[in-house]
Amino acid sequence: MQIEDLDDYILSHIDPEGESLARLDRDTHLFHLRPRMCSGHLQGRLLKMLVRMIAPKRILELGTFTGYSALCLAEGLPEDGELHTIEIDDELEDFIRTHLSQSPVGNRVHLHIGDAREVLKRLDPDHRFDLVFIDANKRQYSEYYDLVFDRVSPGGFIIADNTLWDGKVVEPGKKIDAQTQGILDFNDKIASDTRVEKVILPLRDGLTIIYKKP
Repeated sequence: MQIEDLDDYILSHIDPEGESLARLDRDTHLFHLRPRMCSGHLQGRLLKMLVRMIAPKRILELGTFTGYSALCLAEGLPEDGELHTIEIDDELEDFIRTHLSQSPVGNRVHLHIGDAREVLKRLDPDHRFDLVFIDANKRQYSEYYDLVFDRVSPGGFIIADNTLWDGKVVEPGKKIDAQTQGILDFNDKIASDTRVEKVILPLRDGLTIIYKKP
């Protein structure tokens, strides 16, 4: 079976992404550069399922892009759950807010525009998050991890996207760019952190699931 056929098979045997997400994915591909940054159907359904399993009340996302992953995470939340998502590119704000308003779960999402390192300082320091999804600047993954760790509830989870970085993490003999180095440093940091349990899923570009020990 060809990989394209296998991908199609998987997508045809999981839950559909729904009308609002399909529209968001289409508009992302039509109007934005690097649409591959959008989580997409399979990863989106996985994110929702992980939220169902973890049952968080409050989620933090670093790196909104066009809002696809935020809405997938929000779908898994209970009615009184909330998601705070941070996007550094202010030119995306109108697009994101438009699609949040068109989604039946958009009211669960609180969008913050700015550098995550600065926005985090403005969020209520007493607020704890049961789940954090990191999908922002790869150069700063280790810094984001340190910034959010104490805000994660004991027994909570951190999920980091792109941790296999298109296979560049295992390409020997090639010049390492800053983003790849950021991912390498982050992966090594998590591997040696005894405060957490961790596993890397080879889904799309790599997804690391990190459990904060109570």
